[in-house]
Amino acid sequence: MATETIKLKISLPVAECLRPGIDAEERIRRLGKAGDLEPLDRLMLAFCLMRDGDPEVKNAAQSAFSSLDEETLLAVTGSRDAHPAVLDAIAKAHYRRGGIAEALLANELLSPQARSFLERIVQERAGDKFCKSHEQDESGEDNGPDEDNAAVDEQGEEFLSKYKLAQTMGIAEKIKMALTGDKEWRSILVKDANKLISSGVIKNPRITEAEVVALLKSGIQNDEIMRLICANKEWVKNYSIRKALVDNHRTPIQNALRYLSTMNDRDIAGYAKSKNVSSVISTQAKRLLLNKKK
Repeated sequence: MATETIKLKISLPVAECLRPGIDAEERIRRLGKAGDLEPLDRLMLAFCLMRDGDPEVKNAAQSAFSSLDEETLLAVTGSRDAHPAVLDAIAKAHYRRGGIAEALLANELLSPQARSFLERIVQERAGDKFCKSHEQDESGEDNGPDEDNAAVDEQGEEFLSKYKLAQTMGIAEKIKMALTGDKEWRSILVKDANKLISSGVIKNPRITEAEVVALLKSGIQNDEIMRLICANKEWVKNYSIRKALVDNHRTPIQNALRYLSTMNDRDIAGYAKSKNVSSVISTQAKRLLLNKKK
Protein backbone atom coordinates (compact mmCIF):
# COMPACT_ATOMS: atom_id res chain seq x y z
CA MET A 1 0.00 0.00 0.00
CA ALA A 2 1.06 3.60 -0.51
CA THR A 3 2.39 5.39 2.54
CA GLU A 4 0.00 8.32 2.40
CA THR A 5 -3.49 8.15 3.82
CA ILE A 6 -6.23 10.08 2.05
CA LYS A 7 -9.52 10.47 3.87
CA LEU A 8 -12.39 10.04 1.42
CA LYS A 9 -16.14 9.88 1.66
CA ILE A 10 -17.32 6.73 -0.13
CA SER A 11 -20.72 5.16 -0.55
CA LEU A 12 -21.78 1.86 0.96
CA PRO A 13 -21.50 0.01 -2.41
CA VAL A 14 -17.88 1.18 -2.78
CA ALA A 15 -17.08 0.43 0.86
CA GLU A 16 -18.44 -3.09 0.38
CA CYS A 17 -16.01 -3.64 -2.50
CA LEU A 18 -13.10 -2.41 -0.40
CA ARG A 19 -13.82 -4.13 2.89
CA PRO A 20 -11.03 -6.25 4.43
CA GLY A 21 -11.04 -9.92 3.61
CA ILE A 22 -11.80 -9.62 -0.10
CA ASP A 23 -8.98 -11.24 -2.09
CA ALA A 24 -7.31 -9.67 -5.14
CA GLU A 25 -9.22 -11.78 -7.65
CA GLU A 26 -12.55 -10.73 -6.15
CA ARG A 27 -11.52 -7.05 -6.08
CA ILE A 28 -10.69 -7.23 -9.77
CA ARG A 29 -13.99 -8.99 -10.48
CA ARG A 30 -15.94 -6.29 -8.65
CA LEU A 31 -14.01 -3.63 -10.51
CA GLY A 32 -15.09 -5.26 -13.76
CA LYS A 33 -18.74 -5.06 -12.68
CA ALA A 34 -18.46 -1.41 -11.66
CA GLY A 35 -20.66 -0.47 -14.61
CA ASP A 36 -23.63 -1.31 -12.39
CA LEU A 37 -22.64 1.47 -9.96
CA GLU A 38 -23.50 5.15 -10.06
CA PRO A 39 -20.98 7.34 -12.00
CA LEU A 40 -19.33 8.74 -8.87
CA ASP A 41 -19.07 5.28 -7.32
CA ARG A 42 -17.47 3.83 -10.46
CA LEU A 43 -14.79 6.48 -10.38
CA MET A 44 -14.20 6.25 -6.63
CA LEU A 45 -13.82 2.48 -6.73
CA ALA A 46 -11.20 2.69 -9.48
CA PHE A 47 -9.42 5.55 -7.68
CA CYS A 48 -9.24 3.66 -4.39
CA LEU A 49 -8.04 0.45 -6.01
CA MET A 50 -5.28 2.34 -7.84
CA ARG A 51 -3.71 2.55 -4.39
CA ASP A 52 -4.09 -1.18 -3.75
CA GLY A 53 -1.07 -3.13 -2.53
CA ASP A 54 -1.57 -5.90 -5.09
CA PRO A 55 0.09 -5.03 -8.45
CA GLU A 56 -2.57 -6.81 -10.51
CA VAL A 57 -5.40 -5.00 -8.74
CA LYS A 58 -3.56 -1.69 -9.07
CA ASN A 59 -2.96 -2.19 -12.81
CA ALA A 60 -6.57 -3.20 -13.40
CA ALA A 61 -7.76 -0.13 -11.51
CA GLN A 62 -5.45 2.20 -13.45
CA SER A 63 -6.79 0.76 -16.70
CA ALA A 64 -10.38 1.19 -15.51
CA PHE A 65 -9.69 4.75 -14.38
CA SER A 66 -8.14 5.63 -17.75
CA SER A 67 -11.20 4.21 -19.54
CA LEU A 68 -13.88 6.10 -17.61
CA ASP A 69 -16.55 7.65 -19.83
CA GLU A 70 -17.03 11.38 -20.18
CA GLU A 71 -20.35 11.35 -18.31
CA THR A 72 -18.71 9.82 -15.24
CA LEU A 73 -15.76 12.21 -15.35
CA LEU A 74 -17.90 15.31 -15.72
CA ALA A 75 -20.13 14.20 -12.85
CA VAL A 76 -17.09 14.27 -10.58
CA THR A 77 -15.15 17.21 -11.99
CA GLY A 78 -18.15 19.45 -11.40
CA SER A 79 -18.69 18.28 -7.84
CA ARG A 80 -17.91 20.58 -4.91
CA ASP A 81 -17.48 17.49 -2.73
CA ALA A 82 -14.69 15.94 -4.81
CA HIS A 83 -11.38 15.36 -3.04
CA PRO A 84 -8.44 17.34 -4.56
CA ALA A 85 -6.48 14.09 -4.94
CA VAL A 86 -9.29 12.63 -7.07
CA LEU A 87 -9.38 15.76 -9.24
CA ASP A 88 -5.59 15.60 -9.67
CA ALA A 89 -5.84 11.95 -10.75
CA ILE A 90 -8.42 12.90 -13.37
CA ALA A 91 -6.17 15.72 -14.58
CA LYS A 92 -3.23 13.33 -15.00
CA ALA A 93 -5.20 10.61 -16.79
CA HIS A 94 -7.71 12.61 -18.85
CA TYR A 95 -6.24 16.05 -19.61
CA ARG A 96 -6.37 15.27 -23.37
CA ARG A 97 -10.13 14.75 -23.43
CA GLY A 98 -12.18 17.67 -24.64
CA GLY A 99 -14.07 19.49 -21.92
CA ILE A 100 -12.42 17.70 -18.99
CA ALA A 101 -9.63 20.23 -18.48
CA GLU A 102 -12.11 23.09 -18.62
CA ALA A 103 -14.45 21.39 -16.15
CA LEU A 104 -11.57 20.79 -13.74
CA LEU A 105 -10.45 24.39 -13.96
CA ALA A 106 -13.94 25.49 -12.94
CA ASN A 107 -13.63 23.50 -9.71
CA GLU A 108 -12.08 25.55 -6.90
CA LEU A 109 -10.89 22.38 -5.15
CA LEU A 110 -8.34 21.61 -7.88
CA SER A 111 -4.77 21.75 -6.57
CA PRO A 112 -2.55 24.70 -7.60
CA GLN A 113 -0.14 22.37 -9.43
CA ALA A 114 -2.89 20.74 -11.48
CA ARG A 115 -4.51 24.12 -12.17
CA SER A 116 -1.25 25.57 -13.45
CA PHE A 117 -0.69 22.57 -15.70
CA LEU A 118 -4.22 22.54 -17.12
CA GLU A 119 -4.26 26.29 -17.72
CA ARG A 120 -1.16 25.92 -19.89
CA ILE A 121 -2.69 22.95 -21.69
CA VAL A 122 -5.85 24.91 -22.51
CA GLN A 123 -3.87 27.97 -23.61
CA GLU A 124 -1.55 25.92 -25.82
CA ARG A 125 -4.46 24.09 -27.41
CA ALA A 126 -6.04 27.40 -28.30
CA GLY A 127 -2.71 28.67 -29.66
CA ASP A 128 -2.09 25.50 -31.66
CA LYS A 129 -5.51 25.66 -33.26
CA PHE A 130 -4.88 29.26 -34.28
CA CYS A 131 -1.43 28.45 -35.68
CA LYS A 132 -2.63 25.40 -37.58
CA SER A 133 -5.51 27.33 -39.09
CA HIS A 134 -3.18 30.16 -40.10
CA GLU A 135 -0.60 27.82 -41.65
CA GLN A 136 -3.27 25.97 -43.59
CA ASP A 137 -4.56 29.29 -44.93
CA GLU A 138 -1.06 30.27 -46.04
CA SER A 139 0.22 27.01 -47.50
CA GLY A 140 -2.72 24.65 -47.73
CA GLU A 141 -0.81 22.21 -45.53
CA ASP A 142 -1.00 21.43 -41.85
CA ASN A 143 2.53 22.01 -40.54
CA GLY A 144 1.60 22.81 -36.96
CA PRO A 145 2.99 20.86 -34.00
CA ASP A 146 1.13 17.86 -32.62
CA GLU A 147 -1.30 19.30 -30.07
CA ASP A 148 -0.81 16.79 -27.26
CA ASN A 149 2.94 16.36 -27.66
CA ALA A 150 3.54 20.11 -27.73
CA ALA A 151 1.45 20.56 -24.61
CA VAL A 152 3.32 17.91 -22.68
CA ASP A 153 6.85 18.55 -24.03
CA GLU A 154 6.78 22.19 -23.04
CA GLN A 155 6.01 21.31 -19.46
CA GLY A 156 9.54 19.96 -18.99
CA GLU A 157 9.51 18.70 -15.42
CA GLU A 158 6.11 20.06 -14.47
CA PHE A 159 3.09 18.41 -12.89
CA LEU A 160 2.21 15.68 -15.40
CA SER A 161 5.66 14.84 -16.75
CA LYS A 162 7.14 14.40 -13.28
CA TYR A 163 4.28 12.18 -12.22
CA LYS A 164 4.63 10.00 -15.32
CA LEU A 165 8.41 9.96 -15.14
CA ALA A 166 8.22 8.70 -11.55
CA GLN A 167 6.29 5.66 -12.80
CA THR A 168 9.20 4.62 -15.02
CA MET A 169 12.13 5.41 -12.74
CA GLY A 170 14.15 2.72 -11.00
CA ILE A 171 14.60 2.60 -7.23
CA ALA A 172 18.08 4.13 -7.34
CA GLU A 173 16.86 7.01 -9.52
CA LYS A 174 13.92 7.65 -7.22
CA ILE A 175 16.13 7.68 -4.13
CA LYS A 176 18.46 10.19 -5.77
CA MET A 177 15.54 12.41 -6.77
CA ALA A 178 13.98 12.11 -3.30
CA LEU A 179 17.24 13.34 -1.77
CA THR A 180 17.81 16.19 -4.23
CA GLY A 181 14.54 17.00 -6.02
CA ASP A 182 12.37 20.09 -5.79
CA LYS A 183 9.09 20.51 -3.93
CA GLU A 184 7.01 18.79 -6.59
CA TRP A 185 9.32 15.79 -6.72
CA ARG A 186 9.17 15.61 -2.94
CA SER A 187 5.36 15.67 -2.95
CA ILE A 188 5.33 12.75 -5.42
CA LEU A 189 8.05 10.57 -3.93
CA VAL A 190 7.08 10.96 -0.27
CA LYS A 191 4.03 8.81 -1.15
CA ASP A 192 6.17 5.97 -2.57
CA ALA A 193 5.57 2.57 -1.01
CA ASN A 194 9.35 1.96 -0.80
CA LYS A 195 10.49 3.43 2.53
CA LEU A 196 14.01 4.07 1.22
CA ILE A 197 12.46 6.43 -1.31
CA SER A 198 9.81 8.09 0.85
CA SER A 199 12.15 8.60 3.78
CA GLY A 200 14.74 10.06 1.40
CA VAL A 201 12.41 13.01 0.95
CA ILE A 202 12.71 13.79 4.67
CA LYS A 203 16.49 13.79 4.31
CA ASN A 204 16.34 16.21 1.38
CA PRO A 205 18.10 19.43 2.56
CA ARG A 206 15.63 21.51 0.52
CA ILE A 207 12.51 20.35 2.38
CA THR A 208 10.90 23.15 4.37
CA GLU A 209 9.28 23.15 7.79
CA ALA A 210 5.98 24.11 6.15
CA GLU A 211 6.17 20.93 4.04
CA VAL A 212 6.83 18.87 7.17
CA VAL A 213 3.76 20.35 8.87
CA ALA A 214 1.61 19.67 5.79
CA LEU A 215 2.93 16.12 5.60
CA LEU A 216 2.09 15.44 9.24
CA LYS A 217 -1.39 16.90 8.84
CA SER A 218 -2.02 14.69 5.80
CA GLY A 219 -2.13 11.67 8.09
CA ILE A 220 1.11 10.07 6.91
CA GLN A 221 1.34 6.41 7.94
CA ASN A 222 5.07 5.84 7.38
CA ASP A 223 6.75 5.05 10.72
CA GLU A 224 10.24 5.71 9.35
CA ILE A 225 9.23 9.21 8.28
CA MET A 226 7.76 9.85 11.72
CA ARG A 227 11.00 8.67 13.36
CA LEU A 228 13.12 10.94 11.17
CA ILE A 229 10.96 13.98 11.89
CA CYS A 230 11.07 13.35 15.63
CA ALA A 231 14.85 12.92 15.48
CA ASN A 232 15.38 16.28 13.77
CA LYS A 233 16.23 18.66 16.62
CA GLU A 234 15.77 21.77 14.49
CA TRP A 235 12.31 20.77 13.31
CA VAL A 236 10.96 19.96 16.76
CA LYS A 237 11.86 23.47 17.86
CA ASN A 238 9.00 24.58 15.60
CA TYR A 239 5.74 24.81 17.57
CA SER A 240 3.57 23.92 14.56
CA ILE A 241 5.58 20.77 13.91
CA ARG A 242 5.39 19.68 17.55
CA LYS A 243 1.64 20.26 17.57
CA ALA A 244 1.20 18.33 14.32
CA LEU A 245 3.20 15.48 15.88
CA VAL A 246 0.92 15.44 18.93
CA ASP A 247 -2.08 15.34 16.57
CA ASN A 248 -0.69 12.48 14.49
CA HIS A 249 -1.58 9.00 15.75
CA ARG A 250 1.62 7.53 14.26
CA THR A 251 3.90 9.62 16.48
CA PRO A 252 5.56 7.41 19.12
CA ILE A 253 3.64 8.01 22.34
CA GLN A 254 6.73 8.98 24.35
CA ASN A 255 7.51 11.69 21.80
CA ALA A 256 3.91 12.88 21.64
CA LEU A 257 3.77 13.22 25.43
CA ARG A 258 7.02 15.18 25.49
CA TYR A 259 5.76 17.60 22.83
CA LEU A 260 2.40 17.88 24.59
CA SER A 261 4.11 19.31 27.66
CA THR A 262 5.42 22.18 25.52
CA MET A 263 2.01 23.23 24.18
CA ASN A 264 0.33 26.43 25.29
CA ASP A 265 -2.58 26.33 27.76
CA ARG A 266 -5.19 26.76 25.05
CA ASP A 267 -3.96 23.78 23.03
CA ILE A 268 -3.54 21.61 26.12
CA ALA A 269 -7.14 22.39 27.09
CA GLY A 270 -8.19 21.39 23.60
CA TYR A 271 -6.41 18.05 23.86
CA ALA A 272 -8.01 17.42 27.25
CA LYS A 273 -11.44 17.57 25.60
CA SER A 274 -10.53 16.10 22.23
CA LYS A 275 -11.79 12.75 21.00
CA ASN A 276 -9.42 12.83 18.04
CA VAL A 277 -6.31 11.98 20.06
CA SER A 278 -5.47 8.88 22.05
CA SER A 279 -6.79 8.51 25.59
CA VAL A 280 -3.18 8.67 26.81
CA ILE A 281 -2.78 12.14 25.30
CA SER A 282 -6.11 13.48 26.56
CA THR A 283 -5.50 12.08 30.06
CA GLN A 284 -2.04 13.62 30.24
CA ALA A 285 -3.46 16.94 29.00
CA LYS A 286 -5.95 16.91 31.87
CA ARG A 287 -3.13 16.25 34.34
CA LEU A 288 -1.10 19.11 32.94
CA LEU A 289 -4.07 21.45 33.35
CA LEU A 290 -4.58 20.35 36.97
CA ASN A 291 -0.91 20.87 37.78
CA LYS A 292 -1.02 24.38 36.32
CA LYS A 293 -3.94 25.24 38.62
CA LYS A 294 -2.12 24.17 41.76
